[in-house]
Amino acid sequence: MIILTLNCGSSSAKYQVYDWEKKDILASGIVEKVTIGGSFISHHAKGREEVVFDNDCPTHTQAIELIIKTLTDKETGVISDMSVIKAVGHRVLHGGMKFIKSVIVDDAAMAAFNEVKDLGPLHNPANIMGIEAAKKVLPNVPHCAIMDTAWHQTMPPESYLYAVPSEWYEKYQVRRYGFHGTSFLYTAKRAAVLLGQDPFKTNLIICHIGNGASVNAVKDGCSFDTSMGITPLEGLVMGTRSGDVDAALPFYVMRKTGMSDTEMENVLNKKSGLLGITGKYADRRDIQAAAVAGDKQALLAQYIEAHRVKKYIGAYQAVLGRVDALVFTAGVGEFAWFMRNKILEGLEGIGIVYDPKKNELSHTRNTETIISKPESKIPIYIIPTDEELVMTEDAFALMKGTYDIHTKFTYSFQSKDYVNKGRAEGLEHDLAKNPAIAEIIARPK
Repeated sequence: MIILTLNCGSSSAKYQVYDWEKKDILASGIVEKVTIGGSFISHHAKGREEVVFDNDCPTHTQAIELIIKTLTDKETGVISDMSVIKAVGHRVLHGGMKFIKSVIVDDAAMAAFNEVKDLGPLHNPANIMGIEAAKKVLPNVPHCAIMDTAWHQTMPPESYLYAVPSEWYEKYQVRRYGFHGTSFLYTAKRAAVLLGQDPFKTNLIICHIGNGASVNAVKDGCSFDTSMGITPLEGLVMGTRSGDVDAALPFYVMRKTGMSDTEMENVLNKKSGLLGITGKYADRRDIQAAAVAGDKQALLAQYIEAHRVKKYIGAYQAVLGRVDALVFTAGVGEFAWFMRNKILEGLEGIGIVYDPKKNELSHTRNTETIISKPESKIPIYIIPTDEELVMTEDAFALMKGTYDIHTKFTYSFQSKDYVNKGRAEGLEHDLAKNPAIAEIIARPK
């Protein structure tokens, strides 16, 4: 049985094909520059070299059609035809307050996604277009929505309510929603496995740091607080997003410059963060190279970003009381040892002691690692996220009628014996290049 997962962004369509019986990824890839011209697909089939070729996709429908053509092509394909696909899982950024778990997409779900699309203006419209496009191409299989916000619906009122007029919540659903939920679900469950603890007796601080970034306080295995808010703009310093600012700041600058609210929203979302500080870089690799070369703004950007993450770690430790582990995940969290270094420096006073050598050694997506020193009261794990696997398992269970909210549902990766075949193969190559990685592999207790 084959499960297809799709993650449609504003100008991209990411996909994965999963063989349920073999528990293996058959292919994955991404169509980039959708709607903006110069589109191309990067496609990687298991056991073959990656292929990249141009194909203009002015709409997401054409991007989905390109994915299907690539998956069934005699040379690049991994399936004979689309009839073998039995379910499709879609990533949806914002589900508002209506969803506490993944759902099969029907008219009511689509209406709900449209109701809150202005709360996720960079993502929800593209998510919706992706679902509509895929349903046209694959009309006879269940399409399932896996929402970033669903994981955070366990937060208590003291975490999700803002100190604004109560009628805003009642009339307009103004509240903290939080995002990156699929990633937090996966890493929280895996952290409990590594700790050898009951997932619902485990307290964690999880730092999902990519171009977008957020921190999650997990109490007794459920989301308790998170740094992103009603939209993904609040919280950490990100690639192009400002994160936390004084709420009066936009009004002050708008009065000074005559900038409109739409222009200000665009600046805070697309021209701020690391890009705003450096004036030219949003990618941490570019910033690191510039910092090493002596660029003062690049170095400042790193310290500002690290400072913000430190503040959230300290705040969430206070909120949780007991912290069983600190976890890093997502692209920057998994690979950018130089950023983890700046974040972790000086946290000894709150029981977090990292090993700089282990930290520098850990830059792989093929295994879970531990980079804390033995004397650290709180272990520090780096857990490569796997949002696609969560989407796949949710879609399969929804199709079979066995799915439920995560507190009543067990995932395959919650087993001590769980193995990701693709990552296991990749780890062999990593160890061949650098055997020292074996010293930092985190193993279940």
